[in-house]
Order: sequence, then C-alpha cells, then structure tokens
Amino acid sequence: MSSRKLRVLLAEDHLTVREGLRRLVNEQADMEVVAEAGDGRDAARLAQDLRPDVVVMDVSMPGWDGLKATERLSKVCPQVKVLALTRHADHGFLTEMLKAGASGYVLKQSASEELIRAVRAVAAGQQYLDPTVTAKVVSNYAGARANRGPGSQESVTEREEEVLRLIALGYSNKEIAGRLSISVKTVEAHKANGMRKLGLGTRMDIVSYAIFRGWMQNN
Repeated sequence: MSSRKLRVLLAEDHLTVREGLRRLVNEQADMEVVAEAGDGRDAARLAQDLRPDVVVMDVSMPGWDGLKATERLSKVCPQVKVLALTRHADHGFLTEMLKAGASGYVLKQSASEELIRAVRAVAAGQQYLDPTVTAKVVSNYAGARANRGPGSQESVTEREEEVLRLIALGYSNKEIAGRLSISVKTVEAHKANGMRKLGLGTRMDIVSYAIFRGWMQNN
C-alpha cells in the first residue's frame, strides 16, 4: 500500500475558516495541506506550480472567484481535482461549478466528515455532491415532474443517456464525441432526442435529471 499522502491546496479568503480547514486536513493520516490561497488567482497559480491532488475551492472570493479559478485550472492542469466549498445550496451555483470543471461540491455548513469524504472521493477520480444539495435538487425535480403531470415520456436509448450524463458532468459536445468515438453532429442529435423525450429544456434541467437519477455519484 502506498504511503503517499493526498496533497491538498486550500483556497479560502477567510483566514479563520482556512485555519480550521488546515487543521482538519492535517489531522488526517492520509492527507496534508501543501499550500493556501486567499483568492482565486493565487489558487490557480499555486495549483499550476505545485500540482496538488485536490484544490478545496471556496466559490466566493475576491478578485478571481472560485468559478473563474476552476475554469482556469480545468484548462491548464485538468489532472488537479477541484472540490467546491460554499455556503450556497442553490442549484445554479452547483451547475456552474460542475460546468467549470469541479469534481465535487460540499457545503460549509455540513459536518467536517463530509469534506474529508469528498476530498478522498474526488482524489480517487469520483464525482462527489453534498447529500444536502442532492436531496434538494431531487426534491425540486420530483416536484416539477409532479406539477407537469404524468406526460408521455419516451424511453431514452442507452447512447442518449450516456450523452446526457456526460453533458451533466460538464463535458463539451466535442469532448463527448472524442470519448464515444462519434461525430459532434451525432452527439448533438442524441442530446436533442434525449432532451425531447425527457422533457428537458436547458443544461440545468439535464444536471437536475442526472442528480435525480444518481448519475453524478457514479462517475
């Protein structure tokens, strides 16, 4: 068994919160804090230089916020996993961070064990969503479906489901085409057909549906 510790970079503008995060991470036998940043620009720069396993990224920071820093990291060093840390349980924040390239989303108000669990999960290449956020999205989606009535949804094909799942995980049409060895036009056709069959109108609808189906926890 490897004894190498998970290398974690903390990006949080509130010093007191950052100190608490540092203690929490360093108390774990299998991880250590290798750097800290108080804004998104410094976080992106340090992550590029140090290539940690995980960046715990506050969403709301001065200068570059967590969204911009995550977008930058996903382009220049995609092997570095980003775990969004925020007080916002809003669906919009979740969707934007996932689209930007974050591998996980955890609420600051959740138990400390949730953050540690999330760090280990994203470091292992998994997608991790705070159960509180997941429960809220599922509840909202189920309520919206009930309000629409039974409808006459068609069954999506296996390939349509695969395309929609990758879209929910933040992949572009071009990236999906490369992963599935199909053309971009075919990806667009599967996306359009799947959305029509499921009654989905926007990318946020796709993410909601993916969470509702549990796709985001099985990347």
